[in-house]
Amino acid sequence: MALKKTTVLVDEEDLALIKEAAAREGRPEAEYFREAFHLAALRTRRWHEEWDIPRLDFGGPVTPEEIDRAVSDGVADAE
Repeated sequence: MALKKTTVLVDEEDLALIKEAAAREGRPEAEYFREAFHLAALRTRRWHEEWDIPRLDFGGPVTPEEIDRAVSDGVADAE
């Protein structure tokens, strides 16, 4: 991954939090900024093609209780 240098202005309180986290976790401050910049870049992406997301038909509405039970059963089966 090629890196390009840039300059940004940030809120002083945000910068102080980043400095504290970097010192606490032993990571360079730049890693936090690269991560934040990457997340911002991902949010701007647009796809021109349709997504192939399957439609699920459960034969009727699914209640929150049914969802809770299915998740609980799935967790119990995984243990």
